[in-house]
Amino acid sequence: MKAWRASVLYFADPAQAVLETDGLLVVGPDSAGRQVVQAVGSYSALAPRFPGLDITHLPGRIIAPGFVDMHIHYPQLDVIGSPAEGLLPWLENYTFPHESRFSDAAHSTEVASFFVDELLRHGVTTALAFATSHPASVNALLGEAQRRKLRMIAGKVLQDQNSPDGVRDDTEQGLIDTEALISRWHGVDRLGYAITPRFVPSCSEAQLRGAGQLAARYADVWIQSHVAENKDEVAWVKELYPQARSYLSVYEQFGLLRPRAVYAHCIHIDDEDRALMRSTGTAAAVSPTSNLFLGSGFFDYLGADRTGFLYGLASDVGGGTSFSPFHTMLAAYYVGREGQTKAGVSLSPQQLWWQHTGGAARALGLEGVVGNLVPGCEADFVILNPQATPLLARKTAQAGSLDELLFALIVLGDDRVIEQVVISQAKSASGP
Repeated sequence: MKAWRASVLYFADPAQAVLETDGLLVVGPDSAGRQVVQAVGSYSALAPRFPGLDITHLPGRIIAPGFVDMHIHYPQLDVIGSPAEGLLPWLENYTFPHESRFSDAAHSTEVASFFVDELLRHGVTTALAFATSHPASVNALLGEAQRRKLRMIAGKVLQDQNSPDGVRDDTEQGLIDTEALISRWHGVDRLGYAITPRFVPSCSEAQLRGAGQLAARYADVWIQSHVAENKDEVAWVKELYPQARSYLSVYEQFGLLRPRAVYAHCIHIDDEDRALMRSTGTAAAVSPTSNLFLGSGFFDYLGADRTGFLYGLASDVGGGTSFSPFHTMLAAYYVGREGQTKAGVSLSPQQLWWQHTGGAARALGLEGVVGNLVPGCEADFVILNPQATPLLARKTAQAGSLDELLFALIVLGDDRVIEQVVISQAKSASGP
């Protein structure tokens, strides 16, 4: 076993953080040989229980759970920061041309390696990622994640209609490829597979039906897609399915709403949709930097909490503008505060941090596995330097409470705060 002595941040309850200012985090193998948290608490209370333990001392540092990104497009790495007039033009002019390159295994491998480097540099240790419609793109990403011991869930995009040459797949072959990829990758080491229809307009009824049949056959795989991101997209779905009650209900009719189903955005929905998400165990991936960048709208936090469905935070790179969980949490605060199109709310720092760690893990069906540092959780954590920049050091030195400390990190933090990432005791260099 091994231990780290520093300030240690973990969640005793949802959105209720604890900071042990002189804490000890003890890590060791569980019965299956996985490196997990064995104990967490104050140094004075725990040290006598573990005499002779190898302890790494990190004065002035904070150990926190690795961040969980619920929705990110690894093939859009080079699309980030591309100017566009909205979602649909952005897809046509930037996203699809870039994604067409992923039929090439060498290109997929190069991007996958850079992508994983960026995740780790920003402290993200678990991600649910879109690949492209090409099986090679999935093999490259999950192969790289396996090599780096990263917990990664990914899937081949299904899109057999309303898509250009180079990214459009064949209806039946796309489903055959999906099942083959499930067999190859799902449950291997720390990897998972997600059935991935891009969104309703890009998939024929036959392909959506086939995706639902695969979801029924493989109950423990994930499902990921998009819903109600943009008003033009919602109108398009209404034209395609005029009898459907809502955009979300189209996925329901094909059996694609259930636990471990994650839908990005969920902006233009109503309480009946929210109740449907709650009753089916379906989760939302809230993507605030993307929604602000593309002008899509504002996620209704009060509406989500009123109806009680699961949600967590996501970068949505490349529509999202940063890999940084700090930037995402700050954008979520902005989105929550917006009070002209919905009721505004000031999200607490502990709630924001929870949404990108333990709350996101809960929404993915991985509560108690990742996203926290309580006993039994996998030993994925980040070492934060609250003095990483002069302004941040000045602000955190004045923090009079845990909320003030966390909010200073959210507002002023970036990748420079991530001093080191530890993944199941496989160290990854990070930060400057």
